[in-house]
Amino acid sequence: MLRSLFSGISGLRAHQTMMDVTGNNIANVNTAGFKTSQSVFEDTLSQMLKAAGAPQAGAAGTNPAQIGLGVRVAGINTNFTQGATQNTGRSTDLMINGDGFFVVSNGGEQVYTRAGSFTFDANGVLANNSGGVVQGWLAGPGGVINTNATPTDVKLAVGTLMPPTETTSMVMAGNLPADSTSAAPITMAETVYDPQGNKVTLSVSFTRVDATHWKVSATDGTTTVSLPSPPDLAFAANGGGPPSPTSITFAGGSLTGVNIKLSGLTSYAGSSTVGIQSQNGAAVGTLQSFTISPDGTLVGVFSNNLKQPVAQIAMATFNNPPGLEKAGGSMFRTTANSGLAQLGTPGTGGRGDLQGNSLEMSNVDLAQEFTNLIIAQRGFQANSKVITTSDELLNDLVNLKR
Repeated sequence: MLRSLFSGISGLRAHQTMMDVTGNNIANVNTAGFKTSQSVFEDTLSQMLKAAGAPQAGAAGTNPAQIGLGVRVAGINTNFTQGATQNTGRSTDLMINGDGFFVVSNGGEQVYTRAGSFTFDANGVLANNSGGVVQGWLAGPGGVINTNATPTDVKLAVGTLMPPTETTSMVMAGNLPADSTSAAPITMAETVYDPQGNKVTLSVSFTRVDATHWKVSATDGTTTVSLPSPPDLAFAANGGGPPSPTSITFAGGSLTGVNIKLSGLTSYAGSSTVGIQSQNGAAVGTLQSFTISPDGTLVGVFSNNLKQPVAQIAMATFNNPPGLEKAGGSMFRTTANSGLAQLGTPGTGGRGDLQGNSLEMSNVDLAQEFTNLIIAQRGFQANSKVITTSDELLNDLVNLKR
């Protein structure tokens, strides 16, 4: 039989595979996180008709004479270029700007994906649409996250508590009027918190001694702590700060010790502007909402008006991303040629940042895919012509004997 007949058949098979790959790309043009594939052809083993000859005395060398036996698919490569951004407005939709993959536990198997369409289930677990659980690290006491630990399921349950924080510091600032003629103390109060999160009203009073000295006392209603008199609270001759001493410590009742910082006070003539700027305690808080930072940190917003990290999403990179195997559901699994997953946080080690309220769309280029359709179709037609032409030659050969 003619070798061209079998070469044409191999061409039909190869271009049919190219058509299948192109069709799959076009079918996934709107699939979030999809990465397009490309067919690569190579020729098959060639039949040797005449081997190469070395130059001899009085004769030149000769080149080999070979006839190719067709074509085959050398590989189907995955293109991991960045897809376009689609804004969704959903806080749990995440897009990776740059390299890297989300890590997902799917039925006990660790797989990887670029599709960031996630949601929280009934147990507060962050998962994708196929039920795969997003992996990361949960925060410990005080919102500390150990990213060196083994990743676990990312969970953000409604009702998560933030333990109360005891007040240990209170900051005061402003001006005590040096020209005041009133004997009444200047008093201000602030709500502070004991170790159990109970509210305690702590009042601080300033009573003028002279232009540069003030008596200072603090009380919770049952216990009173005062600066020794003298030296009281002493300012420079011009009334400037910081005064001496720069703080007073209150301890009493359920409060173990509140350091009241006075370094921001002055004693100039004029109006009184002294006030309590801040205190570092808080009552117990329950989780109300959350935000996701570009580094993958889930920051919880609690009912006590404080924010604290509750978890961080893990990301993986590979030495050879095209070596990953497609596992369906826009997910990939490792192979012998992909390399091991290098886990870390977004924005580090060459990993991209996260963009919330957005999804990465497919990187399919329709113009290129329609061109590939034409190429595959014409290649298929050309190889079919080789087969029909070979058949006509065989028919002429058979008809030599009538």
